Amino acid sequence: MISVTDVSKRYGAVQALQGVSLDLRPGEVVALVGDNGAGKSTLVKVIAGVVAADSGAIAIDGERVRVGSPHDAQRLGISTVYQDLALCENLDVVANLFLGSEPRRWSLLRHIRMERATRDLLTSLDVRIKDIRVPVAMLSGGQRQSVAIARALLGEPRLVILDEPTAALGVEQTAQVLDLVRRLRERGLAVLLISHNLADVRAVSDRVVVLRLGRNAGEFRTAEATQESIVAAITGAAA
Repeated sequence: MISVTDVSKRYGAVQALQGVSLDLRPGEVVALVGDNGAGKSTLVKVIAGVVAADSGAIAIDGERVRVGSPHDAQRLGISTVYQDLALCENLDVVANLFLGSEPRRWSLLRHIRMERATRDLLTSLDVRIKDIRVPVAMLSGGQRQSVAIARALLGEPRLVILDEPTAALGVEQTAQVLDLVRRLRERGLAVLLISHNLADVRAVSDRVVVLRLGRNAGEFRTAEATQESIVAAITGAAA
């Protein structure tokens, strides 16, 4: 569905990406892994329209597209949940989901519709939050991550990018988020998962793409790959 081909990006003397390619398909979770400085964040920012690549192309359904800004990415069906989640912790779940897309004219009826839409979306994702009117600051880490992912789905994207969604979460909260990733796949979405946790990667991904020093260093079918082979690609020991 989405193809990234021969993308390169340089920051001054630093070559962040060099000829990187990546294919993303509907109903598939692709894990993007690599050591710090491998180029993962830069590649995500290129796909999300945050930074412009120096060269290369992005195509959707075989047609080359321009992703010059985050607005372009959203219009093309690309939604990104960054590690900091970008939630307003003093606002409740409903307000966070519709932040930036609230109706221009407030009315009780529209307010009720927003609340109903929030409940329907969370229910469809099997996200359990007892009171959606409490400030997000009072939710657990896993619940906050779920709210951020739910907000990303409001625009009906085709690709959801998740940047370290289980970082700093406990075992139970991590399991909840990984279940949510599986439900995104069941909805037919393409999911790009960036993670340092290979246990999480092996639990939910269909393919693993490895970057090393800004280049493609390997691609594996998760069910067929050993952890040792993935680690070897990350570290360069396979070379």
